[in-house]
Amino acid sequence: MTRINPVFTGNNECQDCYKCIRFCEVKAIRVQNNRATIIPSRCLACGRCVTTCPSQAKKIRSDLGRVRSLVASPRRVIVSLAPSWRGSFEFSTWKMVYYLKTLGFNEVSETALGAEMVTTKTAEIINASGPKLHISSACPVIVDYIRLYKPEYIPALIPLASPALTHAGFLKKIYGDIKVVFIGPCAAKKNESDRNPDLLAATLTFEELKIWLSEEDPAPALNSSTAYSFVPESAHEGVLYPLNSGQSETLRRLPLKPEIQLLNLSSLDLFIRALNKFDPTRLDCPIFIEALACEGGCVSGPAMASRRSDFLMAAKIRAKMLNRSEAPNRIDFFIPVTYQPANLTHTHYSLDEIQRALNNLGKYNQEDELNCSGCGYHSCREMAHALLDGNTELVMCTSYMRRIATRKTAAMFKSMPSAMVMLDRNLHILEANEAFIRLFVTDNETQTLISGPDQLIGEPIQDYLELTNLCKTVLRTGEDIHKEHYLIKKHLYDIYIFCSNRDETIGLLVTDITLALDGREKIARKAREVISKNIAIVQEIACLLGEHMVETEIILNSIAEDYADKEEEEEKEI
Repeated sequence: MTRINPVFTGNNECQDCYKCIRFCEVKAIRVQNNRATIIPSRCLACGRCVTTCPSQAKKIRSDLGRVRSLVASPRRVIVSLAPSWRGSFEFSTWKMVYYLKTLGFNEVSETALGAEMVTTKTAEIINASGPKLHISSACPVIVDYIRLYKPEYIPALIPLASPALTHAGFLKKIYGDIKVVFIGPCAAKKNESDRNPDLLAATLTFEELKIWLSEEDPAPALNSSTAYSFVPESAHEGVLYPLNSGQSETLRRLPLKPEIQLLNLSSLDLFIRALNKFDPTRLDCPIFIEALACEGGCVSGPAMASRRSDFLMAAKIRAKMLNRSEAPNRIDFFIPVTYQPANLTHTHYSLDEIQRALNNLGKYNQEDELNCSGCGYHSCREMAHALLDGNTELVMCTSYMRRIATRKTAAMFKSMPSAMVMLDRNLHILEANEAFIRLFVTDNETQTLISGPDQLIGEPIQDYLELTNLCKTVLRTGEDIHKEHYLIKKHLYDIYIFCSNRDETIGLLVTDITLALDGREKIARKAREVISKNIAIVQEIACLLGEHMVETEIILNSIAEDYADKEEEEEKEI
């Protein structure tokens, strides 16, 4: 079954801030239509974009539904619990096991057991080597970075499965036909379970576990019991693995050749920079690098689900560690792995193609290439490469957009028919357009001739336009003022004074409406003349109608009287 990438962008939630690109070390993000989406083939699932996205558009895939179905099945399911759980949860050991069993898991075991097996076998490998670079394979982000982006360092990876996979294999060896679910703070572990379903059936994060516990709300047990303990036993120094230099500390508990150097890099950024400047041919002794992608170790994982300080979490993990007098020098179980390159396709473009992409960004020579990283890429040429790949858009370049915006603003400012002027806190001119000069400069009392707006910079506005009180009010209050039909020297103006930055800068937009009002007055006068004529005509019509009605009434009355006289004569004859 095809599953979505462990890290993805939620639908319609990206706010085009591009912060994820700035923090993604491998730029595994594509921007299309102002929306940043993950490129699964390039993604390391480190989760950095998840923790830095201000709109929470970047998410970690939830496998809670799959695991719930798994524990509801007849299959026996055992938890491989990451040792960083003590930093994320306040539970005691027996209560944590109790809660997990209440959710439906049959048993709970510590991933740290697998870590101890990996430590012992790693010590054996580096003790047997000459001058060589060894890189820990415990962190899936580090492993995938080398497979995808630095395949030349694959021979340096310790040829062992991670502690989680080793632990899962160990549990299957002991308990037979079981399913193992890893629970920890890491999103990249979902990649491990996706690629190794025979060992890990699924991966849950601590955040998913907290959601599950809150939904089920299992009643706490009254007291501890041997039924609520880790199987097959509790781990010891392996619980230090999620801490910065934790693996190196476990290695130091074993006999190592004195010339072996143990180094640690708990940051993907530091690891990348270290490899870029590293020359393995100059080594004169074995060097082991404990590399973890998260700053400070796994206790800083993207799904740690804890608001406590990393220092406090590390202190708690150390405080609960079970010491033993001596770690075993040999083990019977480990999983050898031969890591292969991921064969990620990297398109190579010619210098002409790169330069054409740079030209589209308005960068025509080396001086134009600011390399400001405002777009999220380390250099202008890296962004040009991303443009050619179709992974970014021109709007990502801040200098390009600023230049476009400046040009548009300047064109609008210059061609605006209304007078426009910007003032500083002292009401001195910062910027003015040609319309301002046309209306208020060449026609003022001194008849000052100004060849261009630049000559007005620094001049007090009151020398050209007396609006001092209104301007001071806007500066003080920060509220805009609009004045209609404002009279200045026999002219009427529509004046809009707006606050650009309170107590610092304001702007004036002034429109001469004198001619427009004169035109409207002429129209009104003509209308009044027409109305007067119409009224006279109506009155004349009414008068004529009145005379006609009087004559009609006289005629009708005469007819009526004649008719009445005839009726009286006829009655007398009868």
